[in-house]
Amino acid sequence: MGHSTPSSSNEHHFAHHFKSAAHEFDACKFGVWVFLVTEVMMFGGLFVAYALFHTLYPEAFFEAHTMLDRKMGALNTVVLICSSLSMALAVGFAQRNERKKSQTMLVITILCAFAFLVVKYFEYSHKIHDGLLPVKLFSNTHLVAPKASLFYSLYFLMTGLHGFHVVLGIGLITWILLRTRRGEFSSQYFTPVEMVGLYWHFVDLVWIYLFPLLYLVG
Repeated sequence: MGHSTPSSSNEHHFAHHFKSAAHEFDACKFGVWVFLVTEVMMFGGLFVAYALFHTLYPEAFFEAHTMLDRKMGALNTVVLICSSLSMALAVGFAQRNERKKSQTMLVITILCAFAFLVVKYFEYSHKIHDGLLPVKLFSNTHLVAPKASLFYSLYFLMTGLHGFHVVLGIGLITWILLRTRRGEFSSQYFTPVEMVGLYWHFVDLVWIYLFPLLYLVG
C-alpha cells in the first residue's frame, strides 16, 4: 500500500558513457559536490568580508544589528530546518518507491521555502521604510555609528544572494515534484531527487550561518 513503481515507458536507462547506473549516480553526486564547493567559495568571500569589517568596526556592527528583528530571523531559521527535514524525507520515500509520500514532502518543502520568502519580504519592507539601506541609500537617523550603513550593505548582499538561491531551489524542487508525479523515480532511480536535496540542504546550512552572524552579533 502506498508503493508505486514507474511503468516501463518511464524506466530509466543510464547513459552509454557510464558503466552502470551506480557509476552514473556516483558521477552525478561528485559533480554536485564540486558545484557546492564553488558555492562555498562564493559565500566564503562574503563571510571573510563580514569578519574583516566586523573586526574593524565592532561598535557599528553591534549597534546596527539591534535594528534587525530576531524573532523573524529565528522564525525563518525554524522554517528552513523544517524544510530540510521534509526534503530528506522526500528523498527517503523516493528511494523506497513511496511516490505519494515523496510528493507530499516535496510540496511541504516548497511551501516552507515560500514561507521563508514571505517573512523576508516583510523584513525587507521594514528595513526600506526605516532607511536601513546599503551605502548612499542609508537614511536612518536613529543609528549614530558612522559605519552602520556598511553592516546593511553586507546584510542585503548576503541575505539577497541567499534568497536568490532559495528561489532557484523552489524551481528545482518543483521540477522534481512534477517528475515524481509522472512516476519517473523509484528505488532503482532517484538521482535527481537526491541531488536537488543536497543543494537544498546547502541552502539551509548557509542560513544557519547567516542567522547568528547578522542577528546575534552581540
